[in-house]
Amino acid sequence: MINFHQVHKAYRVAGQDIPALQPTDLHIARGEVFGIIGHSGAGKSTLLRLINRLEEPSGGRMQIDGEDVTALDASGLRRFRQQVGMIFQHFNLLSSKTVADNVALPLKLAGELSRRELEQRVAELLTRVGLSDHANKYPAQLSGGQKQRVGIARALATRPKILLCDEATSALDPQTTASVLQLLAEINRELNLTIVLITHEMDVIRRVCDRVAVMDAGVIVEQGTVAEVFLHPQHATTKRFVLEAEQIDENELHDDFAHVQGRILRLTFQGEATYAPLLGTVARETGVDYSILAGRIDRIKDTPYGQLTLALSGGDLDAALARFEAADVHLEVLR
Repeated sequence: MINFHQVHKAYRVAGQDIPALQPTDLHIARGEVFGIIGHSGAGKSTLLRLINRLEEPSGGRMQIDGEDVTALDASGLRRFRQQVGMIFQHFNLLSSKTVADNVALPLKLAGELSRRELEQRVAELLTRVGLSDHANKYPAQLSGGQKQRVGIARALATRPKILLCDEATSALDPQTTASVLQLLAEINRELNLTIVLITHEMDVIRRVCDRVAVMDAGVIVEQGTVAEVFLHPQHATTKRFVLEAEQIDENELHDDFAHVQGRILRLTFQGEATYAPLLGTVARETGVDYSILAGRIDRIKDTPYGQLTLALSGGDLDAALARFEAADVHLEVLR
């Protein structure tokens, strides 16, 4: 659906070109939820806004649904942007307009529907986001989560093929964030909508995305499925994000392990293997004793996963390692 070929962007500041995005190749499949994560200044907002040409590329070529959007004139760009909805961090609602009028705005600008059709479409959108009873309220009367749901309804108004989410949950509390992410997942599933979202929170990526790109200093430093990147990070930036998401201090972790006896392993489980009684089985078969030093059982989108850090001692350690490697788990020897 989205293809970047050596796309880059620099801003002219005080007579100098300041690069925000280095030459980048990026491919996003139709119907997937693709996350872009990075700290402030990493270039993720620039990359997102290049997709609908809210930012003009300094070079390279962008193809969206087979069309070269870098070559579009003003008329073609207006037509193209009707196929791309956008959700903003701070909602960007018109305070003087009702909820229904905010949702109707892109439809009025398009000018393709009769008044009756427009009213029906707005009612349908408000039902989808759970705000049917709030059509005549004003933004000031809504909670943050309700405002963002209005923003989502407005972004869907013209039946876009792509939905761009610019830090759509960073202004929300954790419970509201979860409900908004669930709504985005439902929209993706029911409408087969391609969603591109940027965030600085790994937990947002874990909950809703299929694949993720990690950015640092205008460069995509790592990308892949969320499970690959989240459970087996390779780049230092990605590792920092994962440690932050797990609320782990790496220095404290090594200090805590300094006085632990035995071999230290990290086991990663996915899918049904997450719930298998592997530790007990291995302990009985090999005679090893184990201590759980750290662990987490959770889900990556719809897939359960678990990570356990263990200390093994006694028994046949080599046989225990072989047994773990033969099972459907990923094994790392930490010490």
